[in-house]
Amino acid sequence: MNTLNQITLLLFCLVFLNLSYAQNGKDQEKKSIVIIDPGHGGKDAGATTRNGIKEKDIALGIASKIVLLNNTLFENPLVLFLTRYTDTLISLGDRTQLTKRLKADIFISIHCNQALNRTASGTEVFIHPKSEVQASASAYLGFIIQKRLVDVLGIKKRGLKYGNFQVLRDNNSNATILLELGFLSQTDEAFYLSKDKSQEAIAMVILQSIIKFLGL
Repeated sequence: MNTLNQITLLLFCLVFLNLSYAQNGKDQEKKSIVIIDPGHGGKDAGATTRNGIKEKDIALGIASKIVLLNNTLFENPLVLFLTRYTDTLISLGDRTQLTKRLKADIFISIHCNQALNRTASGTEVFIHPKSEVQASASAYLGFIIQKRLVDVLGIKKRGLKYGNFQVLRDNNSNATILLELGFLSQTDEAFYLSKDKSQEAIAMVILQSIIKFLGL
C-alpha cells in the first residue's frame, strides 16, 4: 500500500470515529476501540499449508468474521477496525500508527504458526509488557481467549509467552497481544484453520472473549 493510500485509510478511520461519537451523543458511554490486525498480506503470505492455503488469508478471514459478528449478532458493542480489509501488505509501522491515531483500547494481531516439527500444535499468546498495568491487562486478555479456544473449540494450549514483535513493542494500547492460532505445518490444524466454519467459530470465541474482558 502506498503512502497516500495509508494516509487516506487513517483519515477515513478518524472521520468515521468522530462521526460515530457525534451520533451517539455526549451523554452515552464511550465504546471501547478494538483493532484487529490480520497478519501478513499482499506479497507476504506468511505460513502456508501443504496444499497452498496461506496464513494471510486465514487471518483476514477470521478478522472479517469478527467484524461481521460484532455488527450483526452482537449489535455493535465495540468500535472495531482492521489494519487491512483486503489482501494488501501494510507495514508494521503503519499498523501500530493506526492504533496510536485511534487511541485503541485493545490490539489483537492474528496469526498462524509453522514449524519444522510437523507434530507441533496448539495456540500461543505473545505479549510485550510496557508497564505492570499493561502487562496485566494483556496477559488477562490473552488468558481469556486462550482458555475459550481450549474449552470451546478443543485447541491445544501452548501458553502465554514474551514476544519481541514490532506490532507489540511499538504499541500503546491498554491490552496488546499477538495470537498464534495453530500450526499450518500440522495436518489436522491446517485442515481445521482452513475451513470457513472453523474461522467463524474462532472469530466468535475471540469476540466473546473481548466482550468478557471489557465486562460488557
